Amino acid sequence: MFAELIAWLTDPAHWRGSDGIPAQTLLHLYYCVVSVAAASVLAIPLGVWIGHTGRGGVLVVGVSNALRALPTLGLVTLLVLGFGLGEVPALAGLVVLAVPAILSGAHAGIRNAPPDAVDAARGMGMTPRQRLWQVELPTALPLILGGVRSAMLQVVATAAVAAYVGLGGLGRILLDGLKVSDYAQMASAAIAIAVLAVLLDLVLAGVTRLLVPRGLTTAARQGGSRG
Repeated sequence: MFAELIAWLTDPAHWRGSDGIPAQTLLHLYYCVVSVAAASVLAIPLGVWIGHTGRGGVLVVGVSNALRALPTLGLVTLLVLGFGLGEVPALAGLVVLAVPAILSGAHAGIRNAPPDAVDAARGMGMTPRQRLWQVELPTALPLILGGVRSAMLQVVATAAVAAYVGLGGLGRILLDGLKVSDYAQMASAAIAIAVLAVLLDLVLAGVTRLLVPRGLTTAARQGGSRG
């Protein structure tokens, strides 16, 4: 099996054209980035608002748990039945998958803002909006980005479902191998998905280090462990 895997990966034919590994990896990456970006646009403002106002915390837990329990393949299939084949149903299913981690991260980040810093800002006469933008959001950034990283890992691993509704990506290579019982091809696709997940996580970790001061990252970890 190992020899077959190496032979499949080193075959130049599998690295060329629109069906090759590079082209399908870019398509897989496109699905992941678009869906996580869309989920961030939806979930971060909602999580920040709920965390800042203190309203709807139970809703965050309930919605997050409910969405995590949804089978992505079943949801995508249902959307295809309702809206037809295309990118929209697959991307919508991935967006739903990404929302819980991002929503929870944004909510927890705002709620875990250091009370002394918030009290000091209030004592200085800052308005609630000023406290949100100048105190709560900066300190929440590590957990918000942590939620995005977690969502990205889930989406990368699950984006293969796009192949089941006629789209491309690394899931197409996996599905084509499954049809002909080519285990080397299936294993190669799985390895490519794992490598892509690791690379994306490293990129997001680098972005986090650039945007977040080290002290805030440590404080966020301590706050998360206490929670």
